Order: sequence, then structure tokens, then C-alpha cells
Amino acid sequence: MTPKDQILTRMYVVLTLLSIIPLFVAGQVGWIVFVQGEALQEQGQKQARSTVDIPAMRGAILDRDGRALAINTARYDLALDPTVDGFAEQRASFFQKLSSLTGTPAAHFRERVEERYSPQYVRLYRGLTEEQREQVGSWGIPGLILTPRFARRYSYETTAAHVLGHVNADGEGIAGLELEYDEALTGTPGRRVVKRDRSGRIKAFVGGNVVEPDHGETLRLTIDLVLQSALEDELERGIDESDASWGTAIAMDPEDGAILALANRPTYNPNRPGAYRSSARRNIAITDRFEPGSTFKLVGAAAAVEQDVVSMNDSVETGDGWAVFHGYTMKDVAAYGTIPFKDVIAKSSNVGMAKTASKIERGIFYQYARNLGFGQPTYIDLPGEVGGVLKKPDQWSRTSLTSMSIGYEVAVTPMQLLAGYSALANGGLLVEPYVVQERRSMTGETRWRNEPDSIRRALDQETAEALRPAFERVVTEGTGTEAQIDGLPIAGKTGTALKVSGGHYSKEQARASFVGFFPADDPEVALLVIIGEPRTSIYGGSVAAPVFRRIAERWVSSMPEVVDRMVAARTDAGARPASPASASSPASRALPEAVDRMPNLSGYSLRRAIFWLRSRGVDVRVRGSGTVTQQAPDPGTPLPRRAVLTARSDGSGPPASAPSD
Repeated sequence: MTPKDQILTRMYVVLTLLSIIPLFVAGQVGWIVFVQGEALQEQGQKQARSTVDIPAMRGAILDRDGRALAINTARYDLALDPTVDGFAEQRASFFQKLSSLTGTPAAHFRERVEERYSPQYVRLYRGLTEEQREQVGSWGIPGLILTPRFARRYSYETTAAHVLGHVNADGEGIAGLELEYDEALTGTPGRRVVKRDRSGRIKAFVGGNVVEPDHGETLRLTIDLVLQSALEDELERGIDESDASWGTAIAMDPEDGAILALANRPTYNPNRPGAYRSSARRNIAITDRFEPGSTFKLVGAAAAVEQDVVSMNDSVETGDGWAVFHGYTMKDVAAYGTIPFKDVIAKSSNVGMAKTASKIERGIFYQYARNLGFGQPTYIDLPGEVGGVLKKPDQWSRTSLTSMSIGYEVAVTPMQLLAGYSALANGGLLVEPYVVQERRSMTGETRWRNEPDSIRRALDQETAEALRPAFERVVTEGTGTEAQIDGLPIAGKTGTALKVSGGHYSKEQARASFVGFFPADDPEVALLVIIGEPRTSIYGGSVAAPVFRRIAERWVSSMPEVVDRMVAARTDAGARPASPASASSPASRALPEAVDRMPNLSGYSLRRAIFWLRSRGVDVRVRGSGTVTQQAPDPGTPLPRRAVLTARSDGSGPPASAPSD
């Protein structure tokens, strides 16, 4: 074969092979299309699918009677698909309407549409209200996309702010109950299947699976909104009257630890937390420690009585009102001479308490302080609690025992102090404070309920019963007479503690306190009031006790049995029966004392009307504040089990060396 023939042969072979390749490719395509096509198409569709979260609604927070304290409000993000048929004709008028509705220039929306990244999607506005959403929907503009989201709203603004806390911009709890129960409140997001194109743009997927979200749980609290508001009013009034810098007040049920109200001043609005200083957002009831002063005398008194160091009627020599302990001079406000131990408590004698405590072994005194909850957290279900400071006996100096017996060289939180006195009130059991009563699903099913229990026995019941009359004497004839209420037995203790400033104790930075419980013989409420840095007086009996009294006066209207006792006691004493709040009530007319029919409450102050109804067992629901303008049922009808009062504001309101108490 000639060279020319060889070249031609090779060329024919190559051409033949090249002609076969398209046939092979066509065959492969046919195989893919006709044999594997359906399976590959299904696989491609799966790869193009994606999921997006469906947000869960954050659970509400309710007071103990179901009033909404923290709720979700719907907000809507507005987007647009400008390629939809019919939009172009309404484009100009739509931009103008949206501008009028939102206050944003129409040119802004026009520019966003023209410069959009995705041909079929552009977001125009975030955070339309429900009313704005309804208006937008009424325009009938094709291509609009409204996506709901949730915003947190605190219905009563500053009320119970330090209990509720607040959330951040993403709806995550960062303070108070919002933080403590964030996981339960948040719930679990759902998800839905969508299509995603090659550019990552999301489109609806008809028939795609949807997993509904598990919405957050609702919290029902132990706090009553009406009682909380009254406590806050009187705390603020007390701070104003004493020209103080700050204050805190806490009330709890001494039997089970349920917190009935808790407030601090200064405070903040959780709807706008960023507008306030961090000091205003701090829950000082559980985060701040202070030397308690004479309120801590409970520890020495309990240890001395239970260990048979002294009985309530044993004489204690207080001399001329001063004594020296290990080179340190301790003083009383007056020379009491020889007095029974019960008057050491009632008159708050530093000398008498220090002499008595000197007879107690260090370890025993320390153990009683621990038993009453000092030096450790109360474990309340609020974030940020500190444990206080209680030095162990091997860390004490020579003066530590006598100093601690009158409330120095020890630091406590307000919550710890109230828990200690609750143990005295309930017969000697230290209980764990709590704020959340139960958690419910979005449909109302109870998922968890608090089962309160005592932590330990802090005192023998006999010891508590022996001590209680002495703490009643504090109110009837001792340092706390400003807390006294006619017909209502109250037990408590005053306290005045100075703060170390510049290496010495300063009267300009005193903490005046009163802690107690009522009714003293069958306690329903344990209440603590602390006024920080008062300028009119440094003494708890002059500054904090009146606040305690005014809170108690307003609260007893919700305790019908207590009201009946007070009325009976005043009648027996020959006094005219009257409401305990009548002295401060703006209404001058007297309500009928006993009646089985609904009176005409129009014109009465809301406070007096509520007191009158609740003292007769009527459950009251309130709309507004101030003076009663409407009522249901009408006057003259039989006294109901429930009543509704509507009121309007009339512009009135309330006016704005260690000491011993």
C-alpha cells in the first residue's frame, strides 16, 4: 500500500469514529430522557427545594387574675412583586398612598423598585401596624406581599417593670422573667418547604410540607396588678416625701413564698429600655446588698430565745444607753436602764441586743443566720440574684458578734430579709420565693404548675410564737408606731443602716427600712419597705414605716375577712366603723355600711368603691382610674358576685456610729 493509500485509510477511520460519537451522545441523551428522566427530574426538584422557618409567637405574661402584662402585637413587613399583571397601571398612585400612610417619600419607594436586585421581589417597608395593614389591603394592589412578625408590648408600661424585664430587637429575653423563662416563652419555630432558583431567590412551593410552630407558653404570675400598682404608688410617694434617692418594696405570702408585688425606684419602661440608664433597669430587690441594721436583730433574738440564753421577760441591763465592747462603744438613742428582753426588741436597743448576743456561741449565731436564709440566694425565679455576705466564724474579729447582732459586718438583699421575716410569720419555715404560678400552652392547657415547698425549718414553732408579740410591740409602743393601723394587728421591725463612705459611716447615705407582716396573729402578707438615702430623716420608723402603713391600708380592701375583723375591732372599741382607706379617700360621702343591694357608686373614688364591694365579697373588674362614672349592675339590683366599674381620672393623686430604732 502506497503512502497515499495509508493516509486515506487513516483519514476514513477517523471520520468514521467521529461520525459515531454524535450517535453515541444521542443515544445517551435518549437513555437519560426516556429511561432515567423521571427519576432525575424528581431528584432535581428535591435539590431545588429548601425550607424557611415559620416564627413561633412569644407567650404572654399575665397577672394572677389573667390581666395581660406583656403581649405580642402583630407587625407586618411589606414587599412587592412588580412584575405581576396590573401593577404597572397603579404604580404611581400606590407609591403616593404608601407615602401618605408611612410618612416616607414616594420617591424612596420608587427608587427601591427601580434598583431592586430580584426581578420579582423587593421589600418596601418594615413594621406596618394592624391598622396600616388593613389600609394597604383595601387598596387592592396586585403583587403585594405582607409578612407578619411579632413585637413585644408591655401593657402597663413601668408597672412591674423589674419583674417582667424586656426583650431585645430580635425578641430574645434579656432581663426579668423574659430572660428567666425565655426558652418557654419563645416556643419552637415551624417550617415550610419552598423553591429556590439558581440565584437563591425563594418562590412558593404549592403542596409543600408545612410544620406548624409550637407557640411559646403563657406565664401566669403570683402578682396582682391592682396591688402592684398600689405598692408602686406608695413607694414613689414615700421616696418623694423623704427626698430620697431610691427605694424598694416587696410583698409576699409568708406561707408559700408567692410574691404578691415587687417594685423598685428608679424604674424604667420596658417598651423603651434603651432610653434609661442601666441603674434604672437593675432589680435592686435581688441584686443589691446592704448592711441591714436593726432589722437583723431577728437573728440574735431567735438564737437567744431558742437556745435558752434569755426568755422574753428576762431583764437586760442597758444602763445609760451606751456600752463598750472590745474597745468599740455602742449607743442607744436613749437610756432605757433595765428592761425586759421583749423591750430590747420593741425599743431596738443596740446595747441590750449586743449584751444578749455576747452570750451566744459564735457557731450557733452563724447557724441561725444561715437557717434564716442569709449568706445564700433565696432561689427566686428571677435572674441576677446575689447571695449576700455572711462571714464564717473563723473570719470574725473580736467585735464581729456584737456588730452582727445589730446588723453590721453582714450584707443582705431585700429579698433575703423578707424571706427571713416570713419564717417568723409562718411559724419558723424558710420558704422559697417565686413569681410564676403556672405555665400554659397557647390553647390554655396547663403544662407546669409551681408546687411551693419550704426549704427548711429555720426556727421552732414555739420560738416563733414566743418572739411574735415582741415584734408586735415594735408597732404598738416601740420604734414602729408609724406603721400602726387601727384594728389591724401588725408585727415588724424598723431598721436604720448607714453606708460606709470615705472610710466611715455616713448619715447622708442611710437606708431606712421597715419589714413586717399582717395580720400579726394570722399573717397573709409579709411586706418590706426600704428607702435609700432619705434626707428628711434617717430612721426607718419615720421614713419606711409610714409607707408600709399606707400600702397595708390600701391592700386590706382585697381581704374581706381582715376588713370584717377591723370593723368588729373598731366597733368593740367604740369607734365609728369606717374603711381603713377612708382618711385618704377624696370622696366625702359615706357609703352604706351594710346593704344587700348594689348602691349608686357614681361620683365615688374608684379606691373607695372597690373597697366597699370587695369587703362584701364582690369580685370587681375595673376600666380606667379616678372617679366612678358607670357601673354594672345598676343601682338597686341585688348585690352581685361580680361587678364592673368604669372610671375617669379627675387629676387628683397622692402628693408627690450605728443608730438604733
